Amino acid sequence: MQHRQLHDGRQDGLVPLESLDLSSVDSTPDLLRGMQRTAFAGRQLGEAFDIALEMFRDSGCRVVLTLSGAMTVAKMGRIICEMIDRGTVQAVISTGALMAHGLTESIGLAHYRYDPGKSDTELFHKGYNRIYDTLEMESNLNEVEELVRTVLTKTEPPGGTWCSSSLCRALGQALDEADSGPGILRSAYRQDVPVFIPAFTDSEVGLDVSTWAMQAALPKEDRDKLTYEEALQAVPPFNPFLDLQHYARLAATAERLGIFTIGGGVPRNWAQQVGPYIDITNHRVGTALAAPRFRYGVRICPEPVHWGGLSGCTYSEGVSWGKFVPPAEGGRFAEVHSDATLAWPLLMHAVFEELDPADA
Repeated sequence: MQHRQLHDGRQDGLVPLESLDLSSVDSTPDLLRGMQRTAFAGRQLGEAFDIALEMFRDSGCRVVLTLSGAMTVAKMGRIICEMIDRGTVQAVISTGALMAHGLTESIGLAHYRYDPGKSDTELFHKGYNRIYDTLEMESNLNEVEELVRTVLTKTEPPGGTWCSSSLCRALGQALDEADSGPGILRSAYRQDVPVFIPAFTDSEVGLDVSTWAMQAALPKEDRDKLTYEEALQAVPPFNPFLDLQHYARLAATAERLGIFTIGGGVPRNWAQQVGPYIDITNHRVGTALAAPRFRYGVRICPEPVHWGGLSGCTYSEGVSWGKFVPPAEGGRFAEVHSDATLAWPLLMHAVFEELDPADA
């Protein structure tokens, strides 16, 4: 019988783990660096801290922040504002719902904790829209619609046609002029950071724009007698391809690209498809443009890989599509399998503490 030669790990270059000693932790960066030497999601978060710092400190890197899930309802909006205000991100790509609920905060309205003793039928009759354990008032969304309608009515879009980024900029300007408090679109306007909503019609703001167009187009009299065919004809002057080309130019002209993703879904994929978009443009159109690839990536999302969905696909999988620089060529990526409301505040608190001057 042949006996195995047992190794202790060090002779093969393995990295030993270290027990987390909280008594030696004096700061949030210290904590995350200690967690980097542990295991599971703690190690993932520690590694994300290291990569996020390098990405944000890289002056030649444009960072794209992609957002999905109910992060503004979950009160993560001020983190987004601070990331924009500090100049750590140069573009934001989001679901429309996340931006709509963020507008609720921006105009001084509140979200509320859900009482499990109330049925969803009762909530509907009271105008309380439930998002997991939180409530968005229907009256809040009506006030957001008033803001959107006012901006659409008073503002001429560039070239006569809206897209999500031009509307978000106009909304941000209106919020800045109103000066009612912090807000994502206000910060984005002030820092000249474009905000893209690729699935625009899948949102309250998208519906606001559609009803504004119908309000302007339909006859004033006897509207209650209109059929679906008659009522649902008007469309707003809105072209999503303006967003696509704007974002592609922004990404393709960057010296290096980074992506910071909360969740997944359309925002994540729309942001990442820019490399393949340029690849197929060269192939089909005959151009010779350099295709951009993301060099850095940090993602916080609890979705597992094995369901096969977009939100769970890995950066490694993205390399096969030409979206990312392979690790062998310098690509650096971290994936944190966690609820973002737990991991994101901790990560960004550590990042901001580390980025601030020592004597601040």
